[in-house]
Amino acid sequence: MSFNIEHNTSDHRFETRVDDHLCVLEYSLDSDVMTMTHTGVPAAVGGQGIASELVRKALTTARSKGWKAIPACSYAARWMEKHHEFDNLRA
Repeated sequence: MSFNIEHNTSDHRFETRVDDHLCVLEYSLDSDVMTMTHTGVPAAVGGQGIASELVRKALTTARSKGWKAIPACSYAARWMEKHHEFDNLRA
């Protein structure tokens, strides 16, 4: 399934709406290091791969901007353990 994920730079998050539910990956940015701090997908729309796509979009954006990434959020950390194509982004 494809989701329209936007990078909300002013709120430091990646976000999408699914069935009118806001789904987010929040991060902080220090110099060129993005720390992913929280992934939130309401239970009503869970199980569709939304969180996975939020993490993928965040890391793809980090790569394009030359940032490193720290998965401080437990979901993002587990996700990165399974997707080694992003290992070179680890700070």
